[in-house]
Amino acid sequence: MSSQPSALPNHPPTLSGILRALLRADLTVQLRNGRALVLTFLPPLAVLYGLSTAKRGAQLGGPIVSVALALTLGIALIAILGYTASVARDRELGVFQRLRVTPAPTWTIMVSRLAVQILSMLVMTVVVLVAAAVVEKVTLDPPAYLLTLTIVIFSSAVFLGVGQALVGLVKSADTVNAVGRLSFLPLVALGLFAHSAIFGTTFETIARWSPGGAVATLLAGAMQPAAWSGDTWWALLTSVLYTIVFAGIGIRWFQWSTR
Repeated sequence: MSSQPSALPNHPPTLSGILRALLRADLTVQLRNGRALVLTFLPPLAVLYGLSTAKRGAQLGGPIVSVALALTLGIALIAILGYTASVARDRELGVFQRLRVTPAPTWTIMVSRLAVQILSMLVMTVVVLVAAAVVEKVTLDPPAYLLTLTIVIFSSAVFLGVGQALVGLVKSADTVNAVGRLSFLPLVALGLFAHSAIFGTTFETIARWSPGGAVATLLAGAMQPAAWSGDTWWALLTSVLYTIVFAGIGIRWFQWSTR
């Protein structure tokens, strides 16, 4: 019996085909962890309800700002805790090393991961906006809804950049989870007081230009396009700078394996 070399495929995989396969695989993994994904929707809904019923909730900026703060919390939660945990875990298990021996370019691996996270954020945004219409009676014009979803995609880059920097600087999955929780709390806490002088104007200024504060200002501006102001443009510029810095750090020091 003679042995013959196996035939090579006539057509190498295309870039679009590779990207579709990666997206399908990452989306399947995300859906299999549906319970964890649904649980990430609860904190922003709890914050929205808490701010709407709290006696001093109005001092944080009113109903529109309350919705913006809830969305900011949800985006940060998915990016800093969810994205970093999945990347750190897969790196430790050697998933990235196995993917890198396939024809898939390395950038497609990360683009697929980021696209699934952004999709999760958009789903969370729809859930929060529906709840806002029911709880806070906050309804927007169709252009405002569209602009809000666009700004959510833009704002996701800020916190995904923070998450990328985290997995770039820290290798151990356990340490990434611990540091992620420690960095998540101050980022979100500062954002909550970005439009309130409860703790003084100095603290308000620091909070307003923190990553969480800049994103909350942007989202509040997107929900009220007519009230888009100079502060909103500065928040947009600040968000771009945060994204460049954090994503630059994460890309520069990211390693595909823990060895």
